[in-house]
Parts: sequence; C-alpha cells; structure tokens
Amino acid sequence: MTTQEIVAKLWNLCNVLRDDGITYHQYVTELTYILFLKMAKETGTEAAIPEGCRWDALAAKSGIELKHVYKQVLAELSENGTGRVREIYQGAVSNIDEPKNLEKIISSINALDWYSAQEEGLGNLYEGLLEKNANEKKSGAGQYFTPRVLIDVMVRLMKPQVGELCNDPACGTFGFMIAADRYLKDQTDDYFDLDEDQAAFQKQKAFTGCELVHDTHRLALMNAMLHGIEGEILLSDTLSTSG
Repeated sequence: MTTQEIVAKLWNLCNVLRDDGITYHQYVTELTYILFLKMAKETGTEAAIPEGCRWDALAAKSGIELKHVYKQVLAELSENGTGRVREIYQGAVSNIDEPKNLEKIISSINALDWYSAQEEGLGNLYEGLLEKNANEKKSGAGQYFTPRVLIDVMVRLMKPQVGELCNDPACGTFGFMIAADRYLKDQTDDYFDLDEDQAAFQKQKAFTGCELVHDTHRLALMNAMLHGIEGEILLSDTLSTSG
C-alpha cells in the first residue's frame, strides 16, 4: 500500500465524523492526537508515553469506555507529558462526541498497512494529510500550507548551508523548514557526511519556527518530529513586543 493510498483511507474517515459536526481542520487535529500514539507504537518510541496512555490501552477499549479513556489520555498527556509529547497535547480536547465514531477511527487506523507506511516514510504520510487538508477549501487550512513545488523552488533559490540557523517566523505546519532539512540531507547523505557535532546541530538547532495558531502549532510539532527535527517551534506572535 502506497503513502497516497494510506492518506486517502485516513482522509475518507472524515466522513465518519460528519454527524459530530467536525470540520476538516478539526479532523486533522484529532487524527494527530490518535496517530501520534499509533506511530509511537509502530516505531518503538513509546517510552515517553505513560503506559496507560499508549496505543494498546486505547485500542483495547470500545463504546462509552473508549470515549472516557480517550479523554483521560488527552488530559494526562496535556498535563503530565514531557518534552514534545506535552507540547503536542497541550490543551488537547476531543471534538468526537459519538463513541462509535471514535471506535471506527481507531479500528481503521489499526488495520492500515503500517509496514508500508514506515517504508515510505511516516513524515511523508503526515505531510500528505496536511496537503489534503490545505486543498480542501472548506477547511480554511490553505493559509498554513504552501504547496510543496513552491517551497522546493524557494529552498533551492535560498541554498541553505550546513551550520546555518534557519527560522520561519510564521511557520504554519513547518513545511519550509522540513524542505530545507531535506535539501541539506540530499547534499550530505542524510548528514552521514558530517561529523558528530555538525549532525547534532542540524537535528537539534538548525531549524526553528514560530506559529500563532494553537492547532496549527500542534501540526507543526508533529510534522517536525516525524521528520527527525528537534529545533524549537514557539507558540507565539512573532510581531509581539513581549518576551
């Protein structure tokens, strides 16, 4: 199963939530909450997630109990999570009212071909969802997502260099910084041509951003994480005079 096919399946699940009155943008945010847990399981990175909040704990429930546990998971990760986990779930609230809809989404995600998804890149999968959301006029998300072709042209014109600090002061879903990172990885064999300190700088400090809208900031954090970028992404107004 290709990334495009998986993205189409995930996007079609939005139809399940129409009766709950959930918008496309809310749907992608909701998917982010759920996909984070599933991707952590598939990539063996659940150590930062409390055991009772992990994917298997959620997938084992159904009906009203599932809805109750899901809300508990969101609250726990928002209040007591650490690092990027807490950032992604900060202020997380579910808009899914009908338990059977939540159950349908979780079971459908569980049934996807995650081996193929990892082979093609989980970052590519997530970017595919963000692009779907941006192309859906009703979502209003186009303002936060610049088309990949335009981003790639601008990055090639700017020609970022290893060791430079790159910042997007209105980063949306972080597409420009991810493209800049990809550009440099292509030139350095995924940073294997660099020494240890240079590679650590590229991963941890080179690419940063700022985003004013909370839900979009959440999507940017998830996008950066899935592309292995650990630079700071502030939830803030770039033009504010406050510190």
